[in-house]
Amino acid sequence: MEQKQWSDRGQQIRLEQSEPTGRSSCVGVSRLGSVQVSGDMFSVWIQLRGASWVEAKEGKFRLRPGQWIALERDSKPLIQTDRHGVCIGLTLSAEVLRGMVPLADSTLYAGRGRIPRRDGRIALKLWRQAAARLADQQEKSDAAALRPILLHMVAIQQELDAYIQRCPGRSRSRKRQVFGRLQRARLYLEGNCDRVVRISELAELTSFSSWYFSRTFYTLYEESPQAAAARMRLERAAELLGSTSMMIGEVAAASGFDNCCSFARAFRARFGVSASRYRIALSHSRTDSAKSPGRARKAEILTGT
Repeated sequence: MEQKQWSDRGQQIRLEQSEPTGRSSCVGVSRLGSVQVSGDMFSVWIQLRGASWVEAKEGKFRLRPGQWIALERDSKPLIQTDRHGVCIGLTLSAEVLRGMVPLADSTLYAGRGRIPRRDGRIALKLWRQAAARLADQQEKSDAAALRPILLHMVAIQQELDAYIQRCPGRSRSRKRQVFGRLQRARLYLEGNCDRVVRISELAELTSFSSWYFSRTFYTLYEESPQAAAARMRLERAAELLGSTSMMIGEVAAASGFDNCCSFARAFRARFGVSASRYRIALSHSRTDSAKSPGRARKAEILTGT
């Protein structure tokens, strides 16, 4: 069975991973291609060029070059690239994830982050090698075929280890379980920055009580779920101000604010300037970066970029 699939030039692929063997696979998406993961598979995606849009149970995300996202087994993500986009991914069975723990004393967690360019090139090389091993079926198991790329991804997520140590639980296994649930809740906040997310939603997602979830979230990330949600919504607003021509009121609505007044107060409190001035300064920063580095730096300081 071929375990490498590539969606290119508008092609659509649907991954049905419902067979008893639950085989893992290497997946590529490029140039307006799209992939729908319908089965019960953990997945990891790395953006190499252009941009991709990801829609999953956790919400909607945009991947830019040098960014990765990992999604839980029931997320069923849809990944679509822009006309210049190249994105590589892994769909991993439960057996492969379990096999990682004795191998690396760790596993992969839901979340998103950045990957250095050098690590991105290494990931692409290891991904190609893993795809060849899966296709040849020379390895005894999917875990053996995927071992190099999985260890590389674990290393990229190594910064998460400090959070795991803060998790409640007597055993490392319990700490991992709690952390995995909290990571998914944090990703859910980021994927729903266009609205106000209730604590009850996050508690239900993690199967914790609202009180236990709020306390554990603060212990791990040193900010409350409400503060994290507000910060992410304002960061989304700042991104929209810089990347779109939307009016200020439209940006406020797209960031989950009921009215422009509350948005204006929150934005100024966060960034120290009004939304309109932030947009102007960001525009000047981009326009003048080549002509006058000093002036561009002044604008960067103003906008906090």
